[in-house]
Amino acid sequence: MQRHSIIAIGSLLGATLFWAGNYVLGAIAVAQVDPLSLVLLRWLIALVPLALIAQIVERPDWRKVLRTWPWLIASSMLGLLGYNLLLYAALAHTTPFNASLINAFNPALIAVAAAVLLRERLGRRGVIGVLLALIGVLIVLTDGDVARLLGDGFGPGELLMLGAIVVWSTYTIVGRMGPKVPPITATAIQAAITVAVLAPISIATGGPTLPDSQVGLWSLLFIAVFPSVLSYLLWNRALVTLPASAAGVFMNLITVYIAIFTIISGQQYSAAQLIGGVVVISGVVLTNAGALKFLRRAR
Repeated sequence: MQRHSIIAIGSLLGATLFWAGNYVLGAIAVAQVDPLSLVLLRWLIALVPLALIAQIVERPDWRKVLRTWPWLIASSMLGLLGYNLLLYAALAHTTPFNASLINAFNPALIAVAAAVLLRERLGRRGVIGVLLALIGVLIVLTDGDVARLLGDGFGPGELLMLGAIVVWSTYTIVGRMGPKVPPITATAIQAAITVAVLAPISIATGGPTLPDSQVGLWSLLFIAVFPSVLSYLLWNRALVTLPASAAGVFMNLITVYIAIFTIISGQQYSAAQLIGGVVVISGVVLTNAGALKFLRRAR
């Protein structure tokens, strides 16, 4: 495998590991900090390093970038605010493993949205992959008892997580349709918009809540630095070598990392979760078969 490809794959492994940490430590943080405060504090802490790194690495024309303000606002409300608010709210009601299993369906959902809205070709294999991934999600949501769909339905955590992946899919499509803006610069400005929107709301409702333990504080700092800053740097470093479709396949590692953590830490999990997770990831891999062919050629 070429040296640049090895570096790119290593970067993707690190980025997805940190994003997996956002689930695990997010569940700890949200037990002490409400979801709105957690989103606000996360991007408030991450804002300065993101802006500095954007200036050093990308050297953007800030005035030119700010002219795309409608797209920046929409992206901020969807990706940085909406998705994370729903994710942390979901983690207050369900486990990181369960949330990550539902999130694993996201690439398949994005593929469907891209086919409908952007006229991107899905193909027969892609359709089969999406349906397989959907079956896997239903297994996870119902814990293997599909009859629950006609009875109790889904729990609040699962419903919130479903909302989160719909919002992220919308964010991804908006990003593909939007102007070409340096990615770290865009993230920095979107973080500033998120803070500007949430700060008045937080102040009006009594101010942000803060962690009341060292574990909660370190969880917040991890979320603000590793998933919010370093993951974006590593991800964009990988995209210099690999196309986005090939990199997107690695997002499934978030679920794999969390599954390993769940097993090692002795947390409870069910056979339906494991089976459903395997089915979801298999469907997503099938949907993105073309990206896997690219990775094999990069060896």
